[in-house]
Amino acid sequence: MKVGFGCDHAAVELKNALLEHLKERGYECVDFGSYAPEDKVDYPVIGQKVGEALVAGEIDKGVLVCGTGIGISISANKVPGVRAAVCSEPYSAKLTAMHNDANIIAMGARVVGVELAKMIVDSFFDAEFEGGRHQRRVDLIKDIEAKYSK
Repeated sequence: MKVGFGCDHAAVELKNALLEHLKERGYECVDFGSYAPEDKVDYPVIGQKVGEALVAGEIDKGVLVCGTGIGISISANKVPGVRAAVCSEPYSAKLTAMHNDANIIAMGARVVGVELAKMIVDSFFDAEFEGGRHQRRVDLIKDIEAKYSK
């Protein structure tokens, strides 16, 4: 599985730690930046880049990090086909994969520490979409997206 990573300048250290963690678990990782804390980057630019790479099929899933995880996930969710979820603990990360078929996990570098962030991404990547009754709901989300994407 190919995973795209992105962050703003506030979250470079956490992004790098998560990227290395998933590499150690055998994932192929693509880094969309930011690459250094001193390089000021606007999180909407990075969220869009990762979102576009996802829907283009260049990556299979994504990990986004900014100060809170909120802004970068909102930005990614503007790309049709993205279902990015901000999670600050493993249970929500697991369920968003299982029930919402989320394809991007986001978190805040100012909210979670490195070890908790690793548990969050592990829960997200170890879970599989259950389909069934959840597929109907994901389809409803897609219908809303299609209505406003015109």
